[in-house]
Amino acid sequence: MADLSVTAANVQPGTGAVIKSGTFGATITAGQSVYLDPNDNKFKAFDANLSATAGTLYGVALNGGANGQPANVIVGGNYNPGATVAVGTIYVGSATAGGICPAADLATGHYTNVLGVATTASNIAVNIQASGVAVP
Repeated sequence: MADLSVTAANVQPGTGAVIKSGTFGATITAGQSVYLDPNDNKFKAFDANLSATAGTLYGVALNGGANGQPANVIVGGNYNPGATVAVGTIYVGSATAGGICPAADLATGHYTNVLGVATTASNIAVNIQASGVAVP
């Protein structure tokens, strides 16, 4: 499979959404997975290939913006990912910066960070599990 093909305008919080606010530390598009950089406390694109820090999923951006602009990030509850998802599939942060993919796409060296499970074709129930462990 491949990363979700997200239409940013369709990314929306759903029932029980838990949203954290902050600041972007890079240009981010709505629907991209993000991590919180402990060096500057800003949201940047998650990448499962990178270090344990950049490989720790925090959530998904609900809006887009550039470095220094306000960010809203979903960290729990339900959301429309702006893409069609497969019911019952576990989704994770991918090895493409900001991407989201099925767990089956993880490969050696990718940090395993569960975003959640698709409950309908247009909903992911977010329950982040950031393992801090790379696939051997």
